[in-house]
Amino acid sequence: GVRMTKLYESWEKDSRVGFVVIKGNGRSFCAGGDVVTLYRLLSKGRVEECKECFRTFYSLMYRLNTYLKPHVAIMNGITMGGGAGLSVHGSFCIATEKTVFAIPEVLIGSHPDAGASYYLSHLPGHLGEYLGLTGGRLSGEELLACGFATHYIPSARLPLIEEQLRTLAVHDFSAMETFLAKHSEHVYPNENSILHRVETLNKCFGHDTVEEIIGALESEVAETNDEWCLSTLKKLREAPPLSLKISLKSIQKARFETLEECLKREYRMSMRMISRQISNDFCEGVRTRLVEKSFAPKWDPPCLEQVTEEMVNAYFERISVDEPELELPNKLRKASHANV
Repeated sequence: GVRMTKLYESWEKDSRVGFVVIKGNGRSFCAGGDVVTLYRLLSKGRVEECKECFRTFYSLMYRLNTYLKPHVAIMNGITMGGGAGLSVHGSFCIATEKTVFAIPEVLIGSHPDAGASYYLSHLPGHLGEYLGLTGGRLSGEELLACGFATHYIPSARLPLIEEQLRTLAVHDFSAMETFLAKHSEHVYPNENSILHRVETLNKCFGHDTVEEIIGALESEVAETNDEWCLSTLKKLREAPPLSLKISLKSIQKARFETLEECLKREYRMSMRMISRQISNDFCEGVRTRLVEKSFAPKWDPPCLEQVTEEMVNAYFERISVDEPELELPNKLRKASHANV
């Protein structure tokens, strides 16, 4: 995060740099932040280093959203968690047939962060709640349809486009848009897409509480025995109850906040999470799902009924009066675009 921030700072100031292109190596664009490293730091009591990781990455997300030069993210593969932020916050996002997009933080006892509550809340209807609470995946075609991707380009065409970008003399957003649009395709989600279930999704995920969402899904299952509702219920029942509640509230709050306000609130949430004052779910989730891969986490609290309003509200407050708030690089910066 620190190295990327320094690079982005230098490129923005360098008049020889017209635009920035970011892509992944191998089959991923970016599979997310290194939560295993955070877990190991926390296990050794190195909390301050964890805090610095969050501060650096959240500030980078703000910098990307307000970047003064065209920023092109090529999401040719797995794009999850923090990797979603590295793409969606920039001005141009290219999806391909290999793109797999998800925000799965809830499943490891965390919450949609790095600005995810902001962009999830701006999706049509209650698609954002569905993605944020279940870790549901979107394809490249779906990303284009819901607005997360600005362009769709088949992966076979990317080498040619990257070659042309190397010699492209572009310094403004409209010229980059013209170039990418020339190579982009209009594609549509297939018949099994979640985007074709908008009515059911909105009916189930448009509620104020997790309990009501689960109740709505259970009613749908009782009436229709729908496979999607059944699998969605299974995901919600396997997720940590506390994470479900704080994540839903986070997305709901984000609808009325700027990105800056969202990042500062998410930072408070993450500080509470790594303090382990209320729950150890983050360490438990990372340990069982990513480190040991036993996939048998013991969530605390273990059920929704035991998650109190006081517990949830605490995640939206500072840990203490001495705990500094997140400072963003917003002095002398202005938003050059709004991607969502």
